[in-house]
Amino acid sequence: MADKKKAAQDDPNLLAFTAAWRGLSAHPMFRPLTGGGPPNAHAELVRNGTLDYARIDARGRILANHGRRLDQAEWTWVLAHCLLHLGFGHLAAVERRDAAYENVACLAVTRFQRAVKLGREPMLLPLALPNADEAALLRRWRLDGVPAELAGCGAGGTHSDLEPLDLPKDPRWPERFAYGLAAAATAAVDVAGGARTSLTGEQPVRRPWDRALSWFVGSYPLLGALAARFTVVASAELATSWHISIAAVSAEAGEIYVNPLARLSDLQWRFVLAHEMLHAALRHADRVGPRDPRLWNVACDYVINGWLVEMGVGELPDGLLHDPELAGTSAEEVYDRIAKDLRLLRRLAKFRGDMLGEPLPWARAKAGGVDLDEYYRRALLTGFEYHNRDARGLLPSGLIAEIRVLEHPPPPWDVQLARWFDEHVPASERHRSYARPSRRQASTPSIPRPGWYTPEEIERRSTFGVVVDTSGSMNHELLGKALGAIASYATARGVPAARVVFCDAAAYDAGYLPVDDIAGRVRVRGRGGTVLQPGVDLLERSADFPKAGPILVITDAYCEGSLRIRRTHAFLVPRDRRLPFPPRGPVFYLR
Repeated sequence: MADKKKAAQDDPNLLAFTAAWRGLSAHPMFRPLTGGGPPNAHAELVRNGTLDYARIDARGRILANHGRRLDQAEWTWVLAHCLLHLGFGHLAAVERRDAAYENVACLAVTRFQRAVKLGREPMLLPLALPNADEAALLRRWRLDGVPAELAGCGAGGTHSDLEPLDLPKDPRWPERFAYGLAAAATAAVDVAGGARTSLTGEQPVRRPWDRALSWFVGSYPLLGALAARFTVVASAELATSWHISIAAVSAEAGEIYVNPLARLSDLQWRFVLAHEMLHAALRHADRVGPRDPRLWNVACDYVINGWLVEMGVGELPDGLLHDPELAGTSAEEVYDRIAKDLRLLRRLAKFRGDMLGEPLPWARAKAGGVDLDEYYRRALLTGFEYHNRDARGLLPSGLIAEIRVLEHPPPPWDVQLARWFDEHVPASERHRSYARPSRRQASTPSIPRPGWYTPEEIERRSTFGVVVDTSGSMNHELLGKALGAIASYATARGVPAARVVFCDAAAYDAGYLPVDDIAGRVRVRGRGGTVLQPGVDLLERSADFPKAGPILVITDAYCEGSLRIRRTHAFLVPRDRRLPFPPRGPVFYLR
């Protein structure tokens, strides 16, 4: 007797059947049917020669054929098929055998199972099932009969899987199934949002930084859209290796890196996450310009912390930078104060910033396909609109000013360059003069008319100098963008030629080049470091270069020493670089 009992327990078919039923009973869609109160649906594995796979009656009793040897996924399909008949109310309409109705009911359930991917079909069914309305199919099949390829597409196989009973039908099965569908949809959203690991799994214990991020999405519209984009990465090893004491942010990757060893309350984590999101949304890492990155980070921290304290978002953790005397000041103003305060500089000597230009080395896909500036701008502006519409409270004037600026983003670098050309490289204007009469009108050939000419003094001014960094570190793509923009704007201004000097370890005078040929003459030589001063001196001392001619310097910012330019000038550099000296002329950052 004991051997028979052990053999039954070790039966792989029984184990697969039991595991399939246990999994469906835990599924939120079927939980109200299997455990929502009497009567509950239940399943048995029996030896019955009249069964094909399984059959269900109006009481919710499922009889499955022990003779069918199926794996767990196939038993899941069979049992789910029967439960769906119950949930769809198919048994309430069964009073006598009706082959057309039974097959239409099985077709509807099978289509649903394919849509939600419940288990694996144990029999061969057509790949394409008809998508016609069930009522229309029922009328057609009652008249013409059930197509052979679609007959037996349910758990009953060649037999019916619906067992009619001469008993009052329980009308609550469809209602209970509706609750299950709603619970399954909620669970699916939780899985997508990371609140639980699976539909059938328990909700994991949510960590305080996860709760803080969810609070912004659900309760704080100003930063809700931003919070929906960010992923919180918690790793003590990563935080230690990158010296992250509490948190840091990478706007490029859309990730906030937190140190799980930091002992903060939920309110303090709200403050920290809001701090990091504002860094990214206001693009502080890209606004550093020629400033010292560390001091710029300090200035932005003072300003953001002051805003959050004033708004009452979370709770300021101990040790963060905050000074009430700096209320109402901008990050630029705070930076200027810090740069002049030697005592504060010494106190901040060991400060490490929390704005990361690049994502940390984490096994996670980088965000891509979206213009970050546009995304952050729209997210913050949308949150600001919801905040005002719902009357969520007053905001600091400095933060409102920063958000308002986002409504009018700065023009792109090529537009700024075009304006610089308009200001410093005047267009060559043509004039009419009788000094060069034109007789091109055939109707009145005897009447002299003034001809077009360009004054020589304007022709001499309508040129400019270009100092091009041709060292090996120069990016070919950015160089092409810069030279292409220069050529198009110079052509539009009527500039016939530009004076070009190539620089790497030495200066090479290319003379006056037609603006369309500049790009074709550039060769990246790769001879080591870049020294730009000789190229600038060559232009300024040249007798055939106008004294009022402006100079445009194209470099990757990897140049040696300072640069002194005595005349009007501008720089074209990549967006992620900073010149190693304080520039006196405008700097256009290539993108």
